[in-house]
Amino acid sequence: MTETVPERAPLRAPDAVLAAEVARRHYLGGESKVDIASALGLSRFKVARLLESARASGIVRIEIVDRGGVDSELSAELRDAYGLARCVVVDCADEPALRRTRVGTAGAELLLDVVGPGDVLGLPWARTLSALVEALPALPAVPVVQLSGSMVIPGEHTPVDVVRAAAALAGAEAHVYYAPFILDDASSAAAMRRQPAVASALARVAEVTVAVVSIGAWRDGHSSIHDALPPETRAEVAATGAVGEALGVFFDEDGRELHPELVDRMVTVDGAGLRGVREVLALATGPEKATAVRAFLLGGWGRSLVVDRALGRALARRA
Repeated sequence: MTETVPERAPLRAPDAVLAAEVARRHYLGGESKVDIASALGLSRFKVARLLESARASGIVRIEIVDRGGVDSELSAELRDAYGLARCVVVDCADEPALRRTRVGTAGAELLLDVVGPGDVLGLPWARTLSALVEALPALPAVPVVQLSGSMVIPGEHTPVDVVRAAAALAGAEAHVYYAPFILDDASSAAAMRRQPAVASALARVAEVTVAVVSIGAWRDGHSSIHDALPPETRAEVAATGAVGEALGVFFDEDGRELHPELVDRMVTVDGAGLRGVREVLALATGPEKATAVRAFLLGGWGRSLVVDRALGRALARRA
């Protein structure tokens, strides 16, 4: 991005030479205006006017170049449009695995800005969450709490793996449990939630101050929960108006929480628990999730967001 400055009349030759000299000293040499004024026998105000003239006349052109694969303009646009505390939009190819890796890496960097001593970190399972933890160089000494049961997906980490890996980086305690995310019926899920290890970890959710979640869209290929269910259950959830979910908390297109019968069969944090977390960092990839992510943000479920550029552009169009 190159700065645009209103055009002025060309400088007189002597003034142009002096303006260029002042600009070189200030912008390239790093000299202060006071030092330049002293060296050239000028007033500080004259130096300031010469720098302004150098920019206005085109002697100096200031260009801001985004590095590191981040679209800073779109990040700021989404942050302001959706009232977020933080937003990072990463620029990457459309290949799903690469998007997850890039968003996970950016999420790790953002998490390190958010979490600090005295916090309690909550993590569920998600492919992008695995990428985030793998990208973390370290963590402050904060306990880490498992937020959800496990989805059995061959070759993928479980939430126990993710939480233990994060706790090892923090050198702190991991609060984990072994339980499926979805059980066959509500009574089995209730019994599972009463198991001591599960009950203990879920009770600690009230202490979580920072949580990371992945947003899923209620459609084929864009929510692990959706894809793990039979067609009739997917249809039942869709019939409630669900467009997306995070941690198994379902919401409609306006971000309102929904309570399909499926919720009673889950071992995870509920909507009240998620609302109680001070800082929720949400990750999502792919423009197909735009409706779900928009709903999540409209519902006020999270204050920080990391997405890829294709999804970011789709969100900007819907803002």
